[in-house]
Amino acid sequence: LYVLGHEAMRSMATSNVLICGLRGLGIEIAKNVILGGVKSVSLMDNSLPDWSDLTSHQILAARKSRAQICLPKLAELNNYVRVSALEGELTEDAIKQFRVVVLTDWPMAEQLRINQVCRKHGARFITASAAGLFGGIFCDFGDAFSVTDKNGEPCKNFIVDWIEQSADGTVTCAQDSRHDLEDGDYVTFTGVQGMTPLNGCAPRKVQVVNPSRFKIGDTSGFPPYEKGGYCKEVKMPEQISFKSLQDALASPEFVITDFAKFDRPAQIHALFQALSEFESRHSGRRPEPGNAAEAAELARIAEEIAKRQGLEPAPDPKLAATFAQVSSGQLAPVHAVIGGTASQEVMKACSGRFNPIRQFLYFDALECLPEGAAPSVAPADGKRYTGQTAVFGDEFQSRLGSARVFLVGAGALGCELLKNFALMGIGTGSRGGQVIVTDMDRIEKSNLNRQFLFRPWDIGRAKSTTVAKAAIRMNPNFKVESQENRVGPETEAIYTDDFFENLTVVVNALDNVEARTYVDRRCVYYRKPLMESGTTGTKANTQVVLPFLTESYSSSQDPPEKTTPICTLKNFPYQIEHTIQWARDYLEGVFCQQSQTLHQFLHDPTFMERTLALPGNQGIETLEAIKTNLLDKRPKDFADCITWARMQFEEIFNNQIRQLLFNFPPNQVTSSGAPFWSGVKKCPTPLSFDAADPTHCEFVTAAANLRAFVFGVPGAFGDRKAIGQLAGSIRVPEFVPRSGVRIATNDTELQSQLSVSSSTEPDALDNLAKDLLEAKSQFAASGLADSVRVVEFEKDDDSNYHMDFITACSNLRAANYDIEQADRHKTKLIAGRIVPAIATTTSVAVGLVCLELYKLLQGRQKLEDYKNGFLNLAHPFFAFSEPLPPAKHKYHDTEFTLWDRFEIDGDMTVQQLIDHFQEKHKLEVTMITQGISMLFSFFMPPAKKKARLGCEISKVVEEVTKKPIPAHVKSLVIELSCNDSEGEDVDVPYVKYNLPGK
Repeated sequence: LYVLGHEAMRSMATSNVLICGLRGLGIEIAKNVILGGVKSVSLMDNSLPDWSDLTSHQILAARKSRAQICLPKLAELNNYVRVSALEGELTEDAIKQFRVVVLTDWPMAEQLRINQVCRKHGARFITASAAGLFGGIFCDFGDAFSVTDKNGEPCKNFIVDWIEQSADGTVTCAQDSRHDLEDGDYVTFTGVQGMTPLNGCAPRKVQVVNPSRFKIGDTSGFPPYEKGGYCKEVKMPEQISFKSLQDALASPEFVITDFAKFDRPAQIHALFQALSEFESRHSGRRPEPGNAAEAAELARIAEEIAKRQGLEPAPDPKLAATFAQVSSGQLAPVHAVIGGTASQEVMKACSGRFNPIRQFLYFDALECLPEGAAPSVAPADGKRYTGQTAVFGDEFQSRLGSARVFLVGAGALGCELLKNFALMGIGTGSRGGQVIVTDMDRIEKSNLNRQFLFRPWDIGRAKSTTVAKAAIRMNPNFKVESQENRVGPETEAIYTDDFFENLTVVVNALDNVEARTYVDRRCVYYRKPLMESGTTGTKANTQVVLPFLTESYSSSQDPPEKTTPICTLKNFPYQIEHTIQWARDYLEGVFCQQSQTLHQFLHDPTFMERTLALPGNQGIETLEAIKTNLLDKRPKDFADCITWARMQFEEIFNNQIRQLLFNFPPNQVTSSGAPFWSGVKKCPTPLSFDAADPTHCEFVTAAANLRAFVFGVPGAFGDRKAIGQLAGSIRVPEFVPRSGVRIATNDTELQSQLSVSSSTEPDALDNLAKDLLEAKSQFAASGLADSVRVVEFEKDDDSNYHMDFITACSNLRAANYDIEQADRHKTKLIAGRIVPAIATTTSVAVGLVCLELYKLLQGRQKLEDYKNGFLNLAHPFFAFSEPLPPAKHKYHDTEFTLWDRFEIDGDMTVQQLIDHFQEKHKLEVTMITQGISMLFSFFMPPAKKKARLGCEISKVVEEVTKKPIPAHVKSLVIELSCNDSEGEDVDVPYVKYNLPGK
């Protein structure tokens, strides 16, 4: 929903989809489309499965037709999608009931026939094919297909600073901020003063002048611009015309998936047509691996097709031979890439959202083939991994089985990875192969729409255990161990030196940078390969990290996210994101943090001692808040909670705004004479409580119920109208502005105000502490202490009033500042910091990761063999690049990278370590640290320095950290600060200091 939007989801919910062909590619498309939420999916495949299916098919198990086998398992994925099997022939009457028809690996003659029927009845038509390491997609959505949103990016929205009254109508953004518009985009306006005809105007076409200015056309007939206003991008529908398959074959358009293979699509275009012709001549089978005669036959057919259709360049003979060699292969990673991409095209066909493929997309991963001679291939029957050994041979299959893989994370990426591992046969061998998967999370309802190995009955269970069991059902020989540990410093006694040293590769399936960075550091330390991937909506990236060959994940980071100044959130918001963040912070401060403080005061014996030791005014402010909540204003019934909520409304949406306007009146000017309230500073308006306003009532209801929850007040209820009427009858004190109140206008002023601290009289603090401790005893005796509960923000529980409160609070503040309000859906996205996710993107990203795993497990040692991937299925866009090598550093004439280190076997004294580096490396050690602990420095007091120099390093570590070195630790990481022979400070690698006897 967060990726596609409400309108697209409504269109999909009325769409019937037919998927014909249910080998690995078809089942991948069906899985993603069902998770996506169409109205119905009909499955058609009356053929029986064969052995080659098992390396790419997640469901097959019994000797029934593929459709009959797949139906019950696919139906489990989404209770809201009707899944059925279509029996018999695919006739015109059968086709015309569907909005989208998908064919996978179907004969070309049938593709042509069905495409004509689809065009006749207005059905969108998609074909997808896979042949070993090759894949292709074709789309025909008819003569006039409407795309409502080409890229899926949020509409740009910004504040106007000036609009010229001229023939060009040049618009300038406030504070010279970037508009990020492009020529041909469309915009409209709201809140403009003076030039009011622009408010709500029909979308006007943009011509960009520079990053902060653009033209919208003639405004000379409008009144002059005065001030204010928002400009918002408008996505305009675009009509696209598609060719029929018959016409497109002879005059193809290609989406390039790899710009290093710019001439490859035309060749693969001819080869897939040749493969279909070959199949028609040989009873539906593909060329046998290693059969030179059949490879030559396919090459001749391809050459004839290329000549007939005028394709340039014609298929290269070596490429044709390779295509024939691998064409009978069935590879899960290729099916994931092609199937994930094709299923996104199904969603485009249903919804009109995002830019469709026009009209052919071809992909290959020939870099995965073993170097040198073609692999010896086993007979194509009777073995589980026949579909994979047809491409790579039996010897490589043994390597896959022997791999030891550590998979960190069992969410959306983890589900897809484990599925692929099981189908590929990774960790299934008898020589120690295994996959270890860990994830500390439990399954939630919101996971079900993209984490496809989970079912409704799994909610509440451990993710890692559940995915492991599901993977074993796909491949009973799969050796997987599930764990529920967080991977971090606190579990280094579990994930020890021995653990990492026995791994083949680490694969991340994480959703936060901090965890990824930690795993990356461990992989660099243990010199283990790391496969990294991440998704956001329709975008994804994959990265290969290889010891000594590439940079690490942490070597290059995305630019930090823009942060909003505190003063903007506090007093001068101008975007809905600001009010949502402010409302989330308010919930955290008033309910979450205060309830936590109250609970600690009542139940933690050390709380008072810790609070009294806090610096500045923090101690008395904390105790005064406790006194106010527990003694002065503790609610006795739900009516008290409503009264409190009504007072909160008055304070934050009326009194605070009136105080702000008292300090800075609407006509205020700056020292330069410019209006204070201009640009991004929007002059606010106080709100008066209105029991007839749903948002006012929603705020009071949510705030009262949250207050009641914290104090365990009985009798709470959620009737918004009734609570609003009660709140409307409450008398509130008249506002009186306060003189001398300082309101910061920027963060510098705010920091200056915060740095001025007033002292607290010790007697006042002690007396307050004494009163509270007496009250605490009374609360404990009466049982009231147990009634106080802690609020922990949870966005997915619709019954806890958290999102009700944030949505109402944010929209009321938006009303204060005349900001366009947001619905609950958008508010939840921003407040919950939700990363939009969709199964299609995850599928493609994991497919690319697993293709790189093929190379890694072959032992490839050339940087140019590997690829980092970048994609956006909305466009669609694919790009690949060679991983970057690690940055080189130098001391003296010695070069080193992050993968290098000094390795020293201990135990030695500090002096011996210093002497070692002076004698062996001509480096003067001036400082030695281990973690955050300083072991030695040149500026230590002489007596302390002398004692340290004669002490063994392991003992210094234990002395400084005040704890023994854990038994599982075999070595220490020691950092050195050094001078070279010229006395200049130089960077040097860290020291891996091996402890004796470990």
